[in-house]
Amino acid sequence: MPSDSPSSRLPSLGRRTVLGAAAAASASAVAGLSATPASAAAPARGRPRALPGGGDLGPNVLVFDPSTPNIQAKLDEIFRQQESAQFGTGRWALLFKPGTYHGLNAQIGFYTSIAGLGLSPDDTTINGDVTVDAGWFGGNATQNFWRSAENLAVVPVNGTNRWAVSQAAPFRRMHVRGNLNLAPAGYGWSSGGYIADSRVDGQVQPYSQQQWYTRDSAIGGWLNGVWNMVFSGVEGAPAQGFPDPPYTTLDTTPVSREKPFLYVDGDQFRVFLPEKRTNARGVSWGNGTPRGTSLPLTRFYVARPGVSAATLNQALAQGLHLLLTPGIYHVDQPIRVDRPDTVVLGLGYATIIPDNGVTALKVADVDGVRLAGFLIDAGPVNSATLLEVGPRGAARDHSANPTTVQDVFIRIGGAGAGKATTSMVINSRHTIVDHTWVWRADHGDGVGWETNRADYGVVVNGHDVLATGLFVEHFNKYDVQWFGERGRTIFFQNEKAYDAPNQAAIQNGPIRGYAAYKVGDGVTAHEGWGLGSYCYYNVDPTIVQHHGFAAPVRPGVRFHGLLVVSLGGNGQYAHVINDTGAPTSGTSTVPSTVVSFP
Repeated sequence: MPSDSPSSRLPSLGRRTVLGAAAAASASAVAGLSATPASAAAPARGRPRALPGGGDLGPNVLVFDPSTPNIQAKLDEIFRQQESAQFGTGRWALLFKPGTYHGLNAQIGFYTSIAGLGLSPDDTTINGDVTVDAGWFGGNATQNFWRSAENLAVVPVNGTNRWAVSQAAPFRRMHVRGNLNLAPAGYGWSSGGYIADSRVDGQVQPYSQQQWYTRDSAIGGWLNGVWNMVFSGVEGAPAQGFPDPPYTTLDTTPVSREKPFLYVDGDQFRVFLPEKRTNARGVSWGNGTPRGTSLPLTRFYVARPGVSAATLNQALAQGLHLLLTPGIYHVDQPIRVDRPDTVVLGLGYATIIPDNGVTALKVADVDGVRLAGFLIDAGPVNSATLLEVGPRGAARDHSANPTTVQDVFIRIGGAGAGKATTSMVINSRHTIVDHTWVWRADHGDGVGWETNRADYGVVVNGHDVLATGLFVEHFNKYDVQWFGERGRTIFFQNEKAYDAPNQAAIQNGPIRGYAAYKVGDGVTAHEGWGLGSYCYYNVDPTIVQHHGFAAPVRPGVRFHGLLVVSLGGNGQYAHVINDTGAPTSGTSTVPSTVVSFP
C-alpha cells in the first residue's frame, strides 16, 4: 500500500515496530509494540528530549490470532466486567489478526471495541457471532451505548447476528454473511444506531429500532421501520417512502471518507487512511483492498493513560500523530492539533476529561485532520467548549482535503457531575462530522437541570459542513445551532431534555422551548434529510414545546422527512418546524411528520 515516509522532524528510530506475542490469555498479557530511538543522546540544553513513535499498546488491548488458546474464555471474562458497567472506568480493544476463527461468541459490553486487523473485513473471519443483547437491562436495549465492531467478516451460527444497540455503537466495515438483527431478544425497546461501509448478505432486521442511519453499504434487504430509517449510498436500500413506510433514501452520500483503522502488515502495525469519496455508493472495500494511504505506527505517539496534555502536545509539535490506547486521560490544557493531516485515533473508547474547565481538544484551521474513536467526558468545572474544530473566524477552503470527526462522542454528566456551555463547535469549512453522539446525560451520577448544565450541544459556524449521522440530546437550550452556509445533515436524532422543571425554565423569549435543530436566521442555503426530535418531559408532563425545528423560510433552506414524537404524552409539540406541522396528540406516541419544507 502507499505509505508516507517518516518526517525529518522525527527522532531516528531503531528496530522496527514489531507485533509482540498475542497468545497470552490473561488481561495483562497483550500483543505489544515497541519502538525505541536508535540513539539516546542527550537533548540540546533547554530543549525536551524528542518523544519516540510507536510503543506498547498497553494491557487493555488484546490481540488474538487463530492459534491463540482460550479466546472464548478471555472474551467472556471481559464481557463479565463490561456488560453492565455503563459508567465504569474499564476500556478494552479486542483485535483479531487476519485468519479464520471458529465457534466464537464475542459478546460486546460497554467501552469495548472489537476489530479485525486486515485491510479488508474478509481478511478476518469469525465463524460465530459478534453479539450485543440487553439481558443486563431486562431486555431493554435503549442504554446499550459506547461499544463498536469494525473490519470483520461474521458467519453467524444460526444465520442471524444480533447487534441490539442504541447511540454511540457504530458498526463499521463489517461483512455479515447472513442476517443482522438490530433488536434485543424478545424485541424489547431499542433506540437507534449507525452502520457504515458494511455488507450484509442477508436481511437487516430492525424490529423495534425507532430510528437508524445506514451509509455507503450494501444489504440484501431491510425488514421494517418504526419512525425514522435513513439511508445514503446503500445498495439494496428500500425505496423512498417517508412517512409510510418511514424510509428516507438518498442514492449516494455527497462526500464521505471512512474512519482510519489499525491493521497489520507482516510483523508491523500500521494505520490505514481511506481516501475521500464523492457521491459514494456501496462499500469502499468492494474489490478487497481499499483505496488510500497508510502510516507506520512509528509515526504515532502511542499514549497511555496518565500521560500529560503537555506531553501529548509535545508529540504533536514534533509531527507525530496520536494513538490513544484504552483508558482515561485527564488534561489540564487543550490538546492542540495544529498540523495538517494529523490523525488522532482512539482505541477502546479512550476517554479525555478536562479537569479545570479547559477545552479538551482544539484543531487549527488546517487541511485533512482526522479525529476518530474517542470519548470526551466533561469535567466538574464548566468548560466553555469541549471540542473545537477550527478557531473562530476560520475561512480556509478545505474542500479537497476536509477534516473528519468520526465516532467522537461527547458526554456531560452520567459518570459524575460535568458541565460545558457548548459541547462541539465546528468552525472549519468543509468539515465532515460522521457519526457523533453528543449527550447531556439524563441518567447516572451527577445529573440534574443545573448539576450537569449544558446549554448547547453542537454549534456549526463553518460553511459547507456535512453531518452524516448526527445524534444530539438533552441540552438545556438548543441542541444544534447551524450558522454556516450550505450546511447539510443526513439523519438527525434528538431527545429534548427530560428534566426541565417547568415551562418557564425553557421559555425562549416569545417561543415555548428551544428547537432541537435551529438554522440561523441569516442562513440562505441549508438542507437536511431524515431528522427527528422527541420529547419526554417527565418532571413536568404539561410542558409544550413549540416546535422541534426552526429555520428561515427561504428557497435555499430545505428539509426532507421531518418528525416529532411525544413519548407517552410526557410533554407535547405544537408544531414540527416553525409553525408548520400538526401537534402531537395525547399519549399515542405517534409521530407528527412533515414530508418537505418549505
